[in-house]
Amino acid sequence: MSVYKIFHNPRCSKSRQTLQLLKDNNCKIEIISYLEIDLKVSLIKDILKKLTLKPRDILRKGEQEYKDNNLKKDNLSEEDLINFMIKYPKLIERPIVVKGDKAVIGRPPEKVLELI
Repeated sequence: MSVYKIFHNPRCSKSRQTLQLLKDNNCKIEIISYLEIDLKVSLIKDILKKLTLKPRDILRKGEQEYKDNNLKKDNLSEEDLINFMIKYPKLIERPIVVKGDKAVIGRPPEKVLELI
């Protein structure tokens, strides 16, 4: 059975709901507390590839760090945005669930059912 990796923030209701959906479907789960680990560029790039999204697509635009660092600027490269995500992991949309070579953002939480 494949493992479902959830990049989880327990303070986020959508993240908790997505985790519960995985549990309700008897999935083997690895919980990654992404706010508490040292993220690497390679990990974020791998997740983006599995999501088939660009860095800007997974930024939480309502976060104070987004506003403070003026991340809406068009002249920021993908590398720049990834580096901001590493420095401020709260900027990363959540939850992200990865299974094999595919991933989804659990917004809404039922989106995770696409991987099951």
